[in-house]
Amino acid sequence: MAIEKDLFRRVMGSFPSGVTVITTHEPGGEPRGFTASAVSSLSMEPRQLLVCINNFSTTLDAVRQVGAFAVNILASEQQAIAGRFAARSGDKFAGVAWEPGDLGMPILTGALAHAECRLAATYPGGDHTILVGEVVAASARDAAPLLYFRGAYGSYAGAVPSILYPTEGWEIW
Repeated sequence: MAIEKDLFRRVMGSFPSGVTVITTHEPGGEPRGFTASAVSSLSMEPRQLLVCINNFSTTLDAVRQVGAFAVNILASEQQAIAGRFAARSGDKFAGVAWEPGDLGMPILTGALAHAECRLAATYPGGDHTILVGEVVAASARDAAPLLYFRGAYGSYAGAVPSILYPTEGWEIW
């Protein structure tokens, strides 16, 4: 027996997540992107992550055609960018600074981190498609992340650990 849609949305919205913008480009070079919180690391060997994308997203076709995408993890001051890329229409890249990464994927200026990926596999996931990307280029900087919780954006209030010594004082599983 399936639970009601609103209850499922409330339950999943209770899990705070980071906010990302997934970017790619059309075969002709026009950039595409959307805001996503359904992103996760998948494997250390090979280095892979996964992204869940709505089957009706125009970005999905572009990712499949070019075989690559980038995950831009947003910093706390990038809430406006998250909102822009969550919209269903308009030129999402208008006024947004970015530069091409190693694979030519749009890397958003000011992002907390990014991972540029080759598309390794896709899997059906109900009304979404699961993209598995092999990470081929990445970077990260010290800053607070943008978070999403129960339909609202926020930021991390705790201390930001240094990326130079990420395991100091942490328990690693």
